[in-house]
Amino acid sequence: MTALVQANDLAMTFDVSAPWLNRVLEHKPRTLLRAVDGVSFEIEKGKTLALVGESGCGKSTVARLLVGLYEPTRGNLQFDGLDAHAIFKTPQGLKLRSRIQMIFQDPYASLNPRWLVQDIVAEPLIEHGLVSDPAELKEQVGALLVSVGLSASDSGKYPHQFSGGQRQRISIARALATNPEFLVCDEPTSALDVSVQAQVLNIMKDLQRKLGLTYLFISHNLAVVRHVSDQVGVMYLGRLVELADKQTLFANPRHPYTRMLLDAIPKMHDTGRARTPVQGEVPNPLNPPAGCAFNPRCPHANERCRVERPQLLALGADKIACHAVEEARI
Repeated sequence: MTALVQANDLAMTFDVSAPWLNRVLEHKPRTLLRAVDGVSFEIEKGKTLALVGESGCGKSTVARLLVGLYEPTRGNLQFDGLDAHAIFKTPQGLKLRSRIQMIFQDPYASLNPRWLVQDIVAEPLIEHGLVSDPAELKEQVGALLVSVGLSASDSGKYPHQFSGGQRQRISIARALATNPEFLVCDEPTSALDVSVQAQVLNIMKDLQRKLGLTYLFISHNLAVVRHVSDQVGVMYLGRLVELADKQTLFANPRHPYTRMLLDAIPKMHDTGRARTPVQGEVPNPLNPPAGCAFNPRCPHANERCRVERPQLLALGADKIACHAVEEARI
Protein backbone atom coordinates (compact mmCIF):
# COMPACT_ATOMS: atom_id res chain seq x y z
CA MET A 1 0.00 0.00 0.00
CA THR A 2 1.37 3.42 -0.96
CA ALA A 3 2.06 5.75 1.95
CA LEU A 4 0.06 8.99 2.12
CA VAL A 5 2.90 10.83 3.87
CA GLN A 6 6.60 10.25 3.14
CA ALA A 7 9.29 12.27 4.91
CA ASN A 8 12.70 11.85 3.25
CA ASP A 9 15.82 12.95 5.18
CA LEU A 10 14.05 16.00 6.68
CA ALA A 11 16.42 18.41 8.43
CA MET A 12 15.94 21.83 10.03
CA THR A 13 18.83 24.02 11.17
CA PHE A 14 18.28 27.28 13.06
CA ASP A 15 20.85 30.08 13.21
CA VAL A 16 21.00 31.02 16.91
CA SER A 17 24.15 33.16 16.64
CA ALA A 18 24.76 36.34 18.59
CA PRO A 19 24.22 39.60 16.60
CA TRP A 20 26.81 40.24 13.85
CA LEU A 21 28.64 43.07 15.66
CA ASN A 22 29.00 41.02 18.87
CA ARG A 23 30.48 38.15 16.84
CA VAL A 24 33.01 40.48 15.15
CA LEU A 25 34.08 42.14 18.43
CA GLU A 26 34.26 38.89 20.39
CA HIS A 27 35.69 36.83 17.48
CA LYS A 28 32.92 34.23 17.80
CA PRO A 29 31.75 31.97 14.95
CA ARG A 30 28.09 31.54 13.96
CA THR A 31 26.11 29.13 16.15
CA LEU A 32 23.82 26.63 14.42
CA LEU A 33 21.21 24.46 16.12
CA ARG A 34 20.35 21.24 14.28
CA ALA A 35 16.83 20.78 15.65
CA VAL A 36 15.98 17.98 13.19
CA ASP A 37 18.78 16.11 11.47
CA GLY A 38 17.75 13.65 8.77
CA VAL A 39 14.39 12.18 9.76
CA SER A 40 12.66 9.74 7.37
CA PHE A 41 9.37 7.88 7.84
CA GLU A 42 6.15 6.88 6.05
CA ILE A 43 2.53 6.94 7.23
CA GLU A 44 -0.09 4.85 5.44
CA LYS A 45 -3.55 6.27 4.84
CA GLY A 46 -5.84 5.84 7.88
CA LYS A 47 -2.93 4.96 10.22
CA THR A 48 -1.29 6.78 13.14
CA LEU A 49 2.45 7.26 13.58
CA ALA A 50 3.44 8.50 17.06
CA LEU A 51 6.72 10.35 17.65
CA VAL A 52 8.04 10.15 21.21
CA GLY A 53 11.09 11.47 23.01
CA GLU A 54 12.26 13.81 25.74
CA SER A 55 11.61 17.56 25.55
CA GLY A 56 13.86 19.30 23.02
CA CYS A 57 14.40 16.24 20.80
CA GLY A 58 12.85 17.93 17.74
CA LYS A 59 9.31 16.44 17.74
CA SER A 60 7.49 19.78 17.43
CA THR A 61 9.89 20.96 14.73
CA VAL A 62 8.99 17.86 12.69
CA ALA A 63 5.30 18.75 13.16
CA ARG A 64 5.85 22.29 11.87
CA LEU A 65 7.85 20.99 8.90
CA LEU A 66 5.00 18.66 7.91
CA VAL A 67 2.36 21.42 7.86
CA GLY A 68 4.61 23.89 6.04
CA LEU A 69 5.18 26.34 8.92
CA TYR A 70 8.94 25.76 8.41
CA GLU A 71 10.76 25.06 5.17
CA PRO A 72 13.31 22.25 5.60
CA THR A 73 17.03 22.98 5.37
CA ARG A 74 17.42 19.58 3.69
CA GLY A 75 15.18 16.75 2.53
CA ASN A 76 11.59 16.78 1.29
CA LEU A 77 8.04 15.78 2.14
CA GLN A 78 5.89 13.78 -0.26
CA PHE A 79 2.16 14.03 0.40
CA ASP A 80 -0.04 11.77 -1.76
CA GLY A 81 2.81 11.62 -4.30
CA LEU A 82 3.24 15.43 -4.42
CA ASP A 83 6.27 17.47 -3.31
CA ALA A 84 4.48 19.35 -0.51
CA HIS A 85 7.02 22.12 0.19
CA ALA A 86 7.32 22.99 -3.51
CA ILE A 87 3.49 23.23 -3.83
CA PHE A 88 3.13 25.32 -0.62
CA LYS A 89 4.90 28.19 -2.48
CA THR A 90 2.52 28.10 -5.46
CA PRO A 91 -1.14 29.24 -5.83
CA GLN A 92 -2.15 25.56 -5.42
CA GLY A 93 -0.61 25.63 -1.93
CA LEU A 94 -3.90 26.68 -0.32
CA LYS A 95 -5.67 23.60 -1.70
CA LEU A 96 -2.93 21.34 -0.32
CA ARG A 97 -2.98 23.09 3.07
CA SER A 98 -6.70 22.32 3.36
CA ARG A 99 -5.78 18.60 3.21
CA ILE A 100 -3.15 18.93 5.99
CA GLN A 101 -4.17 20.49 9.30
CA MET A 102 -2.66 20.79 12.76
CA ILE A 103 -3.92 20.55 16.37
CA PHE A 104 -1.67 22.57 18.66
CA GLN A 105 -0.41 21.68 22.11
CA ASP A 106 -1.90 24.44 24.25
CA PRO A 107 -5.67 24.97 23.92
CA TYR A 108 -5.33 28.17 25.96
CA ALA A 109 -2.85 29.78 23.53
CA SER A 110 -4.16 28.45 20.19
CA LEU A 111 -7.66 30.02 20.36
CA ASN A 112 -8.11 33.78 19.97
CA PRO A 113 -9.70 34.92 23.29
CA ARG A 114 -11.48 37.85 21.58
CA TRP A 115 -13.27 35.74 18.99
CA LEU A 116 -16.49 33.81 19.41
CA VAL A 117 -16.25 30.05 18.84
CA GLN A 118 -18.40 30.60 15.72
CA ASP A 119 -15.66 32.82 14.20
CA ILE A 120 -12.80 30.53 15.32
CA VAL A 121 -14.26 27.40 13.69
CA ALA A 122 -15.56 29.32 10.63
CA GLU A 123 -12.19 30.94 9.85
CA PRO A 124 -10.75 27.99 7.83
CA LEU A 125 -14.04 27.65 5.89
CA ILE A 126 -13.88 31.33 4.89
CA GLU A 127 -10.10 31.41 4.22
CA HIS A 128 -10.26 28.40 1.92
CA GLY A 129 -13.39 29.73 0.19
CA LEU A 130 -15.43 26.64 1.08
CA VAL A 131 -18.53 28.46 2.42
CA SER A 132 -19.61 32.08 2.00
CA ASP A 133 -23.35 32.08 2.86
CA PRO A 134 -23.75 33.13 6.56
CA ALA A 135 -26.63 30.70 7.24
CA GLU A 136 -24.72 27.77 5.74
CA LEU A 137 -21.61 28.82 7.66
CA LYS A 138 -23.51 28.76 10.98
CA GLU A 139 -24.93 25.34 10.12
CA GLN A 140 -21.48 23.92 9.22
CA VAL A 141 -19.91 25.27 12.43
CA GLY A 142 -22.75 23.74 14.48
CA ALA A 143 -22.24 20.36 12.78
CA LEU A 144 -18.46 20.48 13.43
CA LEU A 145 -18.99 21.27 17.12
CA VAL A 146 -21.47 18.38 17.46
CA SER A 147 -18.97 16.03 15.77
CA VAL A 148 -16.46 16.66 18.60
CA GLY A 149 -19.00 16.24 21.40
CA LEU A 150 -19.98 19.87 21.96
CA SER A 151 -23.35 21.57 21.35
CA ALA A 152 -24.18 23.73 18.31
CA SER A 153 -25.31 26.47 20.75
CA ASP A 154 -21.70 26.71 22.04
CA SER A 155 -20.82 28.68 18.90
CA GLY A 156 -22.07 31.90 20.58
CA LYS A 157 -19.59 31.66 23.48
CA TYR A 158 -15.99 32.82 24.01
CA PRO A 159 -13.05 30.44 24.67
CA HIS A 160 -12.75 31.56 28.34
CA GLN A 161 -16.19 30.03 28.99
CA PHE A 162 -14.84 26.51 28.34
CA SER A 163 -12.59 24.09 30.22
CA GLY A 164 -9.25 22.95 28.79
CA GLY A 165 -10.71 19.73 27.36
CA GLN A 166 -13.58 21.60 25.72
CA ARG A 167 -11.17 24.13 24.23
CA GLN A 168 -9.13 21.31 22.72
CA ARG A 169 -12.35 19.94 21.17
CA ILE A 170 -12.92 23.38 19.61
CA SER A 171 -9.35 23.18 18.20
CA ILE A 172 -10.15 19.75 16.73
CA ALA A 173 -13.40 21.09 15.20
CA ARG A 174 -11.42 23.95 13.62
CA ALA A 175 -8.83 21.50 12.24
CA LEU A 176 -11.62 19.33 10.74
CA ALA A 177 -13.36 22.30 9.05
CA THR A 178 -11.53 21.89 5.71
CA ASN A 179 -12.14 18.10 5.52
CA PRO A 180 -8.43 17.27 5.90
CA GLU A 181 -6.94 13.84 5.22
CA PHE A 182 -3.89 14.28 7.43
CA LEU A 183 -3.83 15.75 10.96
CA VAL A 184 -0.59 16.65 12.74
CA CYS A 185 -1.30 16.52 16.49
CA ASP A 186 1.42 18.23 18.55
CA GLU A 187 0.93 16.88 22.09
CA PRO A 188 -2.82 17.66 21.94
CA THR A 189 -3.54 16.26 25.41
CA SER A 190 -0.43 17.20 27.42
CA ALA A 191 -2.06 20.32 28.94
CA LEU A 192 -5.17 18.39 30.09
CA ASP A 193 -6.13 16.32 33.16
CA VAL A 194 -5.84 12.55 32.77
CA SER A 195 -9.62 11.89 32.67
CA VAL A 196 -10.09 14.66 30.08
CA GLN A 197 -7.14 13.30 28.06
CA ALA A 198 -8.99 10.01 27.68
CA GLN A 199 -12.15 11.76 26.39
CA VAL A 200 -10.20 13.79 23.80
CA LEU A 201 -8.22 10.73 22.66
CA ASN A 202 -11.42 8.70 22.27
CA ILE A 203 -12.96 11.48 20.15
CA MET A 204 -9.85 11.49 17.95
CA LYS A 205 -9.98 7.69 17.55
CA ASP A 206 -13.71 7.82 16.64
CA LEU A 207 -13.11 10.59 14.08
CA GLN A 208 -10.26 8.57 12.56
CA ARG A 209 -12.56 5.57 12.11
CA LYS A 210 -15.45 7.64 10.69
CA LEU A 211 -13.46 9.92 8.38
CA GLY A 212 -10.47 7.71 7.53
CA LEU A 213 -8.02 10.29 8.92
CA THR A 214 -4.25 9.82 8.99
CA TYR A 215 -2.46 11.10 12.11
CA LEU A 216 1.03 12.07 13.11
CA PHE A 217 0.74 12.09 16.91
CA ILE A 218 3.48 13.74 18.93
CA SER A 219 3.74 12.97 22.63
CA HIS A 220 6.14 12.33 25.49
CA ASN A 221 3.50 10.22 27.28
CA LEU A 222 4.04 6.56 26.38
CA ALA A 223 0.68 5.49 27.85
CA VAL A 224 -1.09 7.85 25.41
CA VAL A 225 1.07 6.59 22.54
CA ARG A 226 0.14 2.99 23.35
CA HIS A 227 -3.55 3.94 23.16
CA VAL A 228 -3.54 5.82 19.84
CA SER A 229 -0.71 4.66 17.59
CA ASP A 230 -0.13 1.97 14.97
CA GLN A 231 3.57 2.72 14.59
CA VAL A 232 6.00 4.45 16.97
CA GLY A 233 9.10 6.48 16.15
CA VAL A 234 11.49 7.26 19.03
CA MET A 235 13.48 10.50 18.61
CA TYR A 236 16.66 11.55 20.34
CA LEU A 237 18.44 14.86 19.71
CA GLY A 238 16.89 15.49 16.29
CA ARG A 239 17.20 11.96 14.89
CA LEU A 240 15.03 8.82 14.83
CA VAL A 241 16.70 6.04 16.83
CA GLU A 242 13.95 3.39 16.52
CA LEU A 243 10.91 2.97 14.29
CA ALA A 244 8.65 -0.03 14.86
CA ASP A 245 5.01 -1.03 15.05
CA LYS A 246 3.38 -0.48 18.44
CA GLN A 247 3.13 -4.11 19.63
CA THR A 248 6.77 -4.84 18.79
CA LEU A 249 8.11 -1.68 20.38
CA PHE A 250 6.30 -2.12 23.70
CA ALA A 251 6.86 -5.89 23.90
CA ASN A 252 10.48 -5.92 22.73
CA PRO A 253 12.20 -2.51 22.68
CA ARG A 254 15.64 -2.88 21.12
CA HIS A 255 17.37 0.51 21.23
CA PRO A 256 18.94 1.25 24.67
CA TYR A 257 17.19 4.64 24.78
CA THR A 258 13.76 3.10 24.08
CA ARG A 259 14.43 0.54 26.83
CA MET A 260 15.35 3.34 29.21
CA LEU A 261 12.13 5.26 28.44
CA LEU A 262 9.94 2.16 28.93
CA ASP A 263 11.80 1.14 32.12
CA ALA A 264 10.94 4.49 33.68
CA ILE A 265 7.16 3.87 33.40
CA PRO A 266 5.52 2.64 36.63
CA LYS A 267 3.85 -0.77 36.09
CA MET A 268 0.78 -1.98 37.99
CA HIS A 269 2.13 -5.49 38.63
CA ASP A 270 5.69 -4.51 39.61
CA THR A 271 4.93 -2.31 42.62
CA GLY A 272 7.81 -3.76 44.67
CA ARG A 273 10.43 -3.54 41.91
CA ALA A 274 12.79 -0.57 41.86
CA ARG A 275 12.23 1.44 38.70
CA THR A 276 15.20 2.41 36.57
CA PRO A 277 15.26 6.18 36.25
CA VAL A 278 16.31 7.68 32.90
CA GLN A 279 20.07 8.09 33.41
CA GLY A 280 21.99 11.30 32.69
CA GLU A 281 21.02 14.51 30.95
CA VAL A 282 20.19 15.22 27.31
CA PRO A 283 23.39 16.71 25.81
CA ASN A 284 23.47 20.35 24.70
CA PRO A 285 21.99 20.34 21.16
CA LEU A 286 24.34 23.22 20.23
CA ASN A 287 27.28 20.96 20.98
CA PRO A 288 26.15 17.33 20.50
CA PRO A 289 28.57 14.50 21.28
CA ALA A 290 30.56 12.90 18.45
CA GLY A 291 29.45 9.53 17.11
CA CYS A 292 26.12 8.30 18.48
CA ALA A 293 24.37 11.17 20.30
CA PHE A 294 23.21 8.74 23.01
CA ASN A 295 26.67 7.33 23.80
CA PRO A 296 27.33 9.39 27.02
CA ARG A 297 24.18 7.86 28.61
CA CYS A 298 24.34 4.38 27.06
CA PRO A 299 25.50 1.35 29.11
CA HIS A 300 26.46 -0.50 25.89
CA ALA A 301 28.59 2.25 24.27
CA ASN A 302 32.03 1.28 22.96
CA GLU A 303 34.73 3.08 20.96
CA ARG A 304 32.83 2.77 17.67
CA CYS A 305 29.75 4.41 19.29
CA ARG A 306 31.90 7.38 20.37
CA VAL A 307 33.31 7.94 16.87
CA GLU A 308 30.85 6.75 14.20
CA ARG A 309 27.24 7.94 13.98
CA PRO A 310 24.86 4.97 13.50
CA GLN A 311 22.42 4.99 10.56
CA LEU A 312 18.76 4.00 10.81
CA LEU A 313 18.93 0.45 9.41
CA ALA A 314 16.15 -2.06 8.76
CA LEU A 315 16.74 -4.95 11.17
CA GLY A 316 13.86 -7.34 10.58
CA ALA A 317 10.57 -5.44 10.45
CA ASP A 318 11.95 -2.56 12.57
CA LYS A 319 14.40 0.24 11.89
CA ILE A 320 17.04 0.91 14.54
CA ALA A 321 20.04 3.27 14.68
CA CYS A 322 22.37 1.47 17.11
CA HIS A 323 25.80 -0.14 16.66
CA ALA A 324 25.24 -2.43 19.68
CA VAL A 325 22.01 -3.86 18.18
CA GLU A 326 23.60 -4.15 14.73
CA GLU A 327 26.59 -6.07 16.18
CA ALA A 328 24.22 -8.22 18.33
CA ARG A 329 25.89 -7.02 21.55
CA ILE A 330 22.40 -6.53 23.09
